[in-house]
Amino acid sequence: MAMEDDKKTEVVLLACGSFNPITNMHLRLFELAKDYFNETGKYKVIKGIISPVGDAYKKKGLISADHRVAMAKLATKNSDWVEVDDWESSQSEWLETLKVLRYHHQKLLPPDPANSLQNAVPLTKPGRKRKQEPNRHDPVKKKNQSPDIKSVPQVKLLCGSDMLESFGIPNLWKLEDITEIVENHGLVCISRAGNSAQKFIYESDILWRHKDNIHLVEEWITNDISSTKIRRALRRGQSIRYLVPDVVQAYIEKHNLYSPESEDRNAGLILAPLQKQAGESKN
Repeated sequence: MAMEDDKKTEVVLLACGSFNPITNMHLRLFELAKDYFNETGKYKVIKGIISPVGDAYKKKGLISADHRVAMAKLATKNSDWVEVDDWESSQSEWLETLKVLRYHHQKLLPPDPANSLQNAVPLTKPGRKRKQEPNRHDPVKKKNQSPDIKSVPQVKLLCGSDMLESFGIPNLWKLEDITEIVENHGLVCISRAGNSAQKFIYESDILWRHKDNIHLVEEWITNDISSTKIRRALRRGQSIRYLVPDVVQAYIEKHNLYSPESEDRNAGLILAPLQKQAGESKN
């Protein structure tokens, strides 16, 4: 029997990524995850958040965050539960996904001087030297340390199986970040039926240890739309109708966003996380 609503654990789904551009597949991830949690009878999804990465990520072909955020806002305009947050994209430096999760978790905490966002997340101000590392703040308390944790919604990272498998790419993620993400927040991974996500979890000691906090959602109606394929079609002058929301297609056409030139943006640059890890290993 399903629990009464007020006894269910509230969940906020957070999707981080390039959204270059946002596609119907990105929006489907939220619907699939919401259906999954509702069907467990134990959870209640109260909000979905799309957080586009900032320009400092330096990914090849990444167009400006202003355009990516604008398209995501157009795509979610008619949703009554998925919204776009531009905090991550407006930072002058690239932020680890864990810091974005912490930020959204802390926004949900009841007002308390100790949880002040100002203390926790110093926003970067252009042109000023910072004495401390930007956006460093204390790890989120573990569940058993706080008696009223049930009343604070859980922020879970929503992703596709490609992000899960990116945990295995050397120097892309810090091991301690992966641990904190799966231990304190949780992952919701949408994977195709028969995908190797389960095998990947089995082969990773960190993920296996926290497998109860990783929710694998099977996508039975397969959807192979990707931002990369959308950009390729646009470069070739092919139609992208029904692959992205109509308002997003109109925005792309109005601003003439994707071209061979835009795909060469950041070509030859090292991705921000790899650059950061290389810098830290030198020190």
